[in-house]
Amino acid sequence: MSKKPSKGGAPSLDMTPMVDLAFLLVTFFMLTASFRMAEPVTVDPPSSIGKVTLPDNHIMVTIDNDGRVFFGISNTTAKINALRSMAQKYKVSFTPEQEKKFTGLPSFGVDIKDLPRYINASENERSGFQPQKGVPNDSLNNPQLKDWIAFAGREAVLAYNEAKEKAETSGQDFKAEKPRYAIKCDGKTKYILVKDVVKTFTDLKIYQFNLITSLEGGGTVLDEGKPQNGL
Repeated sequence: MSKKPSKGGAPSLDMTPMVDLAFLLVTFFMLTASFRMAEPVTVDPPSSIGKVTLPDNHIMVTIDNDGRVFFGISNTTAKINALRSMAQKYKVSFTPEQEKKFTGLPSFGVDIKDLPRYINASENERSGFQPQKGVPNDSLNNPQLKDWIAFAGREAVLAYNEAKEKAETSGQDFKAEKPRYAIKCDGKTKYILVKDVVKTFTDLKIYQFNLITSLEGGGTVLDEGKPQNGL
């Protein structure tokens, strides 16, 4: 017995809901994404075979091959509080808008007195900002790097303890790492320049930090750094 031909046409799938969903997701990510500002300096660190990745909560000093020192804090709360402490010590004023912009800077390499102008500059202007001689690291006459590390370390620990206490009070799991110090330098940076930064850490009684290296084959990793005799 022959089958009766189907009266319906070929099956169809309405793609309109899927297209609408795709555009909604794209719009959501566009509105909620935060764009990371470019680093003020690019360094090519020496390679290693380490496998420890850089934690989210870190305080990092970067040294380029010219010996300029750049400073960065990952924790937003610690960053803004450290800025206020520096402003109070060095008698520099920052507006609330400048404080907000400062939290978006991955790092900087200018004197505290030039920092308001650096913050106000556009991203393109910052790449050629003058003077950008690095954060002063003169332990006797202008110990700004030492002060930045001290204030940032204190504020990062306070922010970590506050977040941990809040999570424990609400019964939530707390998996964040404690703030860690790190040094990143170019493979061509002179040893004496790195030694000066290490001495700044040890003067603050910070004897454990990480050295940023590039993973052989690609990537960024951490090597454990501890001051040795002669450093």
